Amino acid sequence: MIDLHTHTNVSDGTDSPFELINKAMSQGITTLAITDHDSIDGWQEAERALRPGLQLVKGAEISTLTTDGISVHMLGLLFDGGNEAMITMLNDTKDQRIPRMKKMIELLNRDGITISMDDVMAAAPEGATVGRPHLADALVATGLLKSRDEAFQGLLNNDSKYYVEHVAPTPEEAIRIIKEAGGVSVIAHPFASRRGQIVSVDTFATLVQAGLNGVEVDHRDHNAQERADLLHVTRELNLVATGSSDYHGTGKLNSLGENLTNPAEWERLESMARERRVISK
Repeated sequence: MIDLHTHTNVSDGTDSPFELINKAMSQGITTLAITDHDSIDGWQEAERALRPGLQLVKGAEISTLTTDGISVHMLGLLFDGGNEAMITMLNDTKDQRIPRMKKMIELLNRDGITISMDDVMAAAPEGATVGRPHLADALVATGLLKSRDEAFQGLLNNDSKYYVEHVAPTPEEAIRIIKEAGGVSVIAHPFASRRGQIVSVDTFATLVQAGLNGVEVDHRDHNAQERADLLHVTRELNLVATGSSDYHGTGKLNSLGENLTNPAEWERLESMARERRVISK
């Protein structure tokens, strides 16, 4: 069982890296990627928690923006965590999250929705990469909304008046840096229309030219037709097709291992990295 997209409380998940590793072991996951938003801070704890029977894939989910302003999340896997350009990209993207959050709070306050930066920080674990899920949690904690899902379907949707874009690399830039760091890139949930704007099929051509390796096909936010369309894209462009849970703990409905990657597809994807960086004990 191979799950290539999960989050811990280093970003916007609710499980610590240690807890996530234990949960994956107990549920029969054999290969697990930890891909926190714009952060690799959970890698060391995850590796310390590792036990025989589970392989760890170190990665990150990188926030990017297309030139026409569409938010795209790029999974970087198996890259060198000490690569200077990679560290700079992750840190720069993370640093932009605080001013972006303050602007979203300001917009909410203007319409009489009372929430503060202190509320958001109280909802985020110490040291976490602050993001919209923490704002959603703050809105729930203050009684303004009932759940994260309600927040993302309404106030915090990409098409909402309260959504604020952030300074981020383009998908092509992120792919290039991941590749230069020896890793592989997989575009996350590209057709998840319930999240807001999505990339077009035409976008994939430029991403392939930049070095894209795979597409997350099987994901909770893709319906049957979207999955079929994406599978067609991967076959046409000779890309790897992955499936992942995008697990966040109790923060979202996604269950660990609810979507999985075919072992043959994972073997192909791993072979595209510069060197073998899968961790096992």
